Amino acid sequence: MSWTKHSTPEHAAIAQQLTILRCQVGSGLHGTAIAGTDDRDEMGICLEPPDYVIGLREFDQYVYRTQPEGVRSGHGDLDLTVYSLRKWMRLATTGNPTVLLPLFVPDEEIVTITDAGHGLRANADMILSRQAGHRFAGYLRTQRDRMIEHPNGKRTNRPELIAVHGYDTKYAGHMVRLGLQGVELLETGRITLPMPEPWRTWIVDLRQGRHTKDEALTLAADLEARILGLTTTSDLPERPDMVRVNQWLVETYAACWMREWLKP
Repeated sequence: MSWTKHSTPEHAAIAQQLTILRCQVGSGLHGTAIAGTDDRDEMGICLEPPDYVIGLREFDQYVYRTQPEGVRSGHGDLDLTVYSLRKWMRLATTGNPTVLLPLFVPDEEIVTITDAGHGLRANADMILSRQAGHRFAGYLRTQRDRMIEHPNGKRTNRPELIAVHGYDTKYAGHMVRLGLQGVELLETGRITLPMPEPWRTWIVDLRQGRHTKDEALTLAADLEARILGLTTTSDLPERPDMVRVNQWLVETYAACWMREWLKP
C-alpha cells in the first residue's frame, strides 16, 4: 500500500465512510485493456464533514496506490482517487474527460453508490456543456505530445513499447479514445461505456501495434478538428448550469450533514 501527500488516516476515514459514488475509470471500463498488462483505476466522490467545509480543516482528495509513490502500476494493481464532491464538481463543470466518466459508467462498473450518488448521475445535464470539447481536445494533444518527440523534451515513460512497436502505443490509444469520446459527448450528450465497436477493437489493435503511428496521428488530427468544430455547433449548452449546480450542492451537503452531524 502507498499513501501520498493527499492520504492521511483522517482522509482515509472520510473517503471510506462518506463516499457517495465509486467506480472504475480506466482501460477496463473503456474496454480497451490488454489482458494481463493493465492496472485498475477507480474514482470516488465523497461528502466532507462540516468542519472540512465550514471550518479550517481541508480535504480535496484521497489517493491510494498499491505500488509505492513513483513506481509505475502494473497488472493487478489498484490506483484509487477519491475527490471531495466540491472538487469533483469544479473539475466536472470544466469538462475534465476522466472526471466526467462516473456520470456514464454502467451499473456493473459501480463499486458503491448512495442516494446522493444516484442523484448526481441523474442530474448530469446540469454539468455538461460545450466547454468540455476544449478539455477533450487539450487532453488529446497532451497524449499526442507525450507519444512523439516534443520541443520541451517530454517523452514517454514506456520505453519497452517503443522498443517493440516504434512508438508508445498506450499513449496512442488514449489519444484516439479521447478524440472519439469527445466527439460522441458533443454530438449526443453521453459517453458510451465500454466503447462501442468497431472503435473498441481498433484501439485494442492500436495498443498492440497493429496500426502505425501515422495512422493514429492522422485519425487523432481529424477527431480534434471535429471536436473543435462541435464546440460551436453542438446542442449542448455553452456553459454548465452553475445556478442549478450550486443549488444541488447546497441541498446535498445540507441533507447529509443534517442526517449525520446536525441531528436535533
